[in-house]
Amino acid sequence: MVKKILIIDDSALMRSVISDIINRDGELEVADGAKDGFEAIKLLESREYDCIVLDSVMPKMRGAEFLRRISEMNVDSAVVVLSDVNDEDNIETLKCLEAGAFEFIKIPHLYQDMKRADFKDTVISILHSALEADKKGVSTAYVRAVSAKVKDKVMHDKPVNNYKKSVYTADRGVRKLIAIACSTGGPKALQDVIPYIPANIDAPILIVQHMPKVFTSSLAERLDSLSELTVREAKENDILEKGVVYIAKGGYHMTVVEKGRDRHIIKILDDPPRAGLKPCADILYESLADSGYEQITCVVMTGMGSDGTKGIGHLKTKKNVYVIAQNEATSTVYGMPKMIRDAGLTDEVVPLRKISDAIIRITGVR
Repeated sequence: MVKKILIIDDSALMRSVISDIINRDGELEVADGAKDGFEAIKLLESREYDCIVLDSVMPKMRGAEFLRRISEMNVDSAVVVLSDVNDEDNIETLKCLEAGAFEFIKIPHLYQDMKRADFKDTVISILHSALEADKKGVSTAYVRAVSAKVKDKVMHDKPVNNYKKSVYTADRGVRKLIAIACSTGGPKALQDVIPYIPANIDAPILIVQHMPKVFTSSLAERLDSLSELTVREAKENDILEKGVVYIAKGGYHMTVVEKGRDRHIIKILDDPPRAGLKPCADILYESLADSGYEQITCVVMTGMGSDGTKGIGHLKTKKNVYVIAQNEATSTVYGMPKMIRDAGLTDEVVPLRKISDAIIRITGVR
């Protein structure tokens, strides 16, 4: 059965371009278009759609507000966000992801680039992934409801970490590191992990979140505002410090290099994408095999594909590694954590809200 799509964008040109791309796929059809959120809500009052393509920044009603409105209406359509490359769109896109959008599509700066085959393929691939996730029970309405509860918890009842130093006495003096990999659904999932880790965690934290350039700095700022930990976008030659989170810069690979027993730094690589990914978690994990860290906790969370599996497999042959994977029920897309589980590399499979507890238990605090 052909899937019905609703496009919401204040630009008639953008609605036309995206519609042409979608309608070329035999399994998808643009059923309606709307120029703003109010017009779209009127359509949703009498019609149902399998997926909604939503401009993140529109007049009258922003994307995140639209998502909140349709959550109250119990609309169960998967939502994919269109995002331009500027600071305003980056922030609003993150808010949309927090509010339950499945994924975002970065709109090229130049009109002619929207005619490129790779952009068209990206649009179709993301829409099919959103529809497949919704079919498997990752209901967008459910995700939005959970997201609202999480956001309310974080914003109005900031996590209180009562982990006593005396509880964690094992492995003191051991050099430890936490390395997290995530993709689709990751920005929202990270808000359910990072704010719940105390500032005195006994390790630095590295994150590879599959995002393009400019988005990762906004993600870092958002997580930093919600957390006891210091969260920043990783930079060349950053010295790794305990209690600091380093997010791989979009469009670059992040690696770790040892510079003496008690000093490790970040090196940023502009190498080609691996398996279409840049940053790539496999590259980070492989670099850790030559580091001086003696205990590494690897966390693989929601996302498409298998990034992290090869890297962790290699890392386990060199280091003392403990692997935590997010479970299927709480993953927006059960790809990356499933692959790591199926490869027999996991030590623990836990729900999203239990990941921070597992990290603290394994790593300890100072």
